[in-house]
Amino acid sequence: MTKVLSEAAVRQYNEQGYYAPIRVLSAADALDLRTKLETFEAGAGPLAGKIRQKSHLLFTWLADLVRHPAILDAVEDVLGPDLLVWGSSFFIKNPHDPGFVSWHQDSTYWGLDPADVMTAWIAFSDSTTENGAMRVVPGTHLMDQIPHRDTFRRENLLSRGQEIMVDVDERQAVTLELNAGEMSLHHVRLIHGSEPNPSGKRRIGYAIRYIPTSVRQVAGSHDTATLVRGTDRYGHFALEQRPDADMSPAAMAHHAAVTGAHTAILMRETGREMRA
Repeated sequence: MTKVLSEAAVRQYNEQGYYAPIRVLSAADALDLRTKLETFEAGAGPLAGKIRQKSHLLFTWLADLVRHPAILDAVEDVLGPDLLVWGSSFFIKNPHDPGFVSWHQDSTYWGLDPADVMTAWIAFSDSTTENGAMRVVPGTHLMDQIPHRDTFRRENLLSRGQEIMVDVDERQAVTLELNAGEMSLHHVRLIHGSEPNPSGKRRIGYAIRYIPTSVRQVAGSHDTATLVRGTDRYGHFALEQRPDADMSPAAMAHHAAVTGAHTAILMRETGREMRA
């Protein structure tokens, strides 16, 4: 028996590679998260580089979010009761922002096997067609890994500016519009991307990468993850520490150590560091 998702929703995820929208936070709670983010940005500047990755190891409010019962219940309905967070990252498009996300599969450089990997994309603000909402191509998660090329384009929000090396029939794409406090779920092999934000409204999304504890890292000798539900009977990942306070010295040191290994996997064979 599922906890949150209907049987039809689980079936859609399995057959189409995504499901949305799912209400996981109230509008007030989503606004509170956005306020926390923007209060930090007002003092320290925009999140950039490694601080944008695995941010749940730096901020207590994000550590709480990746463990939010409403999110985990939906993820468990598909992936099962023993769950790790392998990564998390912000995807922010400011008003009149040229930033975009090229058509890609998440699985290209992650090194996770098997491909039982799900992204929960949490909307801190409304995400609409007008401000560059995510678009997905249904059913493409059933394809094998597609070759990608690295572009490292400045406007591309992906770590390597990667894009798939086949043509995408954009007529088949579906736009996942979300209200603040809603989330979408998508499979690691689903082809997806998003357009720039020509509007006057900021688009803020936080992507959390969930895996069952049975998944392994096969592209690197060392990797880490956060246990958020159930039991880890496999030990494929070193377990990460919850931050004791926002941006504390201990949290920052742990994050630096963890993201160093993480970046080595994501950026392997490029000779580059994570972009600012």
